[in-house]
Amino acid sequence: MKFFDMLKVLPKSLWVTTCNSGSCNGCDIEIVATISPRYDIERFGMKLVGTPRHADVLIVTGPVTKFMHSKLLRIYNQMPDPKVVVVVGNCGCSGDVFYKSYSLDGPVDNIIPVDVYVHGCPPRPEAIIEGVAKAVLKLEALDKAGEPQGEDVGDSVLERVAL
Repeated sequence: MKFFDMLKVLPKSLWVTTCNSGSCNGCDIEIVATISPRYDIERFGMKLVGTPRHADVLIVTGPVTKFMHSKLLRIYNQMPDPKVVVVVGNCGCSGDVFYKSYSLDGPVDNIIPVDVYVHGCPPRPEAIIEGVAKAVLKLEALDKAGEPQGEDVGDSVLERVAL
């Protein structure tokens, strides 16, 4: 499906929140670029919000340090259902060069279920917008299915939510 076709399925404004779980801020800078006038993600109905209690999509950057493990879980559990998780950057997707570090509990899918992966170091803003658009499709499918997404995520490794 083409990018603009994905955006046509957006039934309502999508509220997005972010979590830096130990990244170098490269991915975060690219996320900020998506809300800049050049890309202006809000014209597609996607809005960054400051609280996970209002968000539909969680964007996570970084490889998840031991310090951020419990905080990431708390943010995820505060989001209302249905919710979608997008991981931005190689560190969050796979741990990248930090994979065997003693201070990591990640990658992100070791902690919470991940729906969309956006690879790159850092990924381009267009790739991030496409990843969020894919999250819209996933969110819409979850909404149509009407199935609850399950219980709160604990400290154990979870299976990936599959549609």
